[in-house]
Amino acid sequence: MDKTIDIRGLDLAVLFGPADSHLKIIEDSFGVKTVIRNDIIKISGDKNKIPLAKEIIHEMKQTLGRKGSINLKDVKQLIDIISIDSGHKNQLPKEVIHYGRKGAIVARSEGQHSYIDIVNRNDIVLSVGPAGTGKTYIAVAFAIAALENSDVDRIVLCRPAVEAGESLGFLPGDLKEKVDPYLTPLYDALGDIMPKSKLQKVLSDGTIEIVPLAYMRGRTLNNAFMILDEAQNATPMQMKMFLTRLGVNSKAIITGDITQIDLPMKTDSGLIQVVKILKGIDGIGLVKLTEGDVVRHKLVKDIILAYDKSIRTK
Repeated sequence: MDKTIDIRGLDLAVLFGPADSHLKIIEDSFGVKTVIRNDIIKISGDKNKIPLAKEIIHEMKQTLGRKGSINLKDVKQLIDIISIDSGHKNQLPKEVIHYGRKGAIVARSEGQHSYIDIVNRNDIVLSVGPAGTGKTYIAVAFAIAALENSDVDRIVLCRPAVEAGESLGFLPGDLKEKVDPYLTPLYDALGDIMPKSKLQKVLSDGTIEIVPLAYMRGRTLNNAFMILDEAQNATPMQMKMFLTRLGVNSKAIITGDITQIDLPMKTDSGLIQVVKILKGIDGIGLVKLTEGDVVRHKLVKDIILAYDKSIRTK
């Protein structure tokens, strides 16, 4: 069974969301397929679910006409309301963080399920675990979702540039050229989730800012999503400085691997310290990922286990 909807005269990029994320969540929620041809969208699938999907797209059109915009949060609310009103059990996947360039971003391990739940319930989250467990990727996905749902106005991502001595003054080039090599993993995560054209725009206009940790001093960030990556290489004073940048209606995720500390000898890790200091404070969550949560190449888990075994037998 198929149904068609006229979409002439509409801004399809806004209606269907970044990378057609609005359509993808409708497809996942009701098990239907959508195809866009010229000014028509065709819905196919279960004859009982197609009318619901069609009604949601109709309501999306009305919302766009009324507000001039529509985001993923609006679409999720429409799915909830229409599913309840029609007496159908809502099939909306609850643990989808965001619909990115490559599809739905969801938990892929038990630890990641816990990670997502803790982020949803807290304003500050400490995410600790080995390489490959999705600490940074999930944090960036949450930040982009918050931005595109208009929950925040900007994203600020930072890392300690330990290898560059933090001062960065001796390196050639302007600030961007000095620090970009140390911030590449953050660019990689963003590029994996956002379309290139949109990413370039939000980076150039400052909506998404990527900076070394040392350049966060003296700022207060309201309506922002803050991420501190590789936090095991932040000193205790830097960690305190980062956490106290948090302004009104802001959220922060701190990620790190305490087995990969690159700080000079006799310098304490701010991540290890903060996990102890902030334990039990309401609104601050802690997730500890393990080698069982590694979601990279299958050999990465074996490599981590082999290194752990080697350390224990020394």
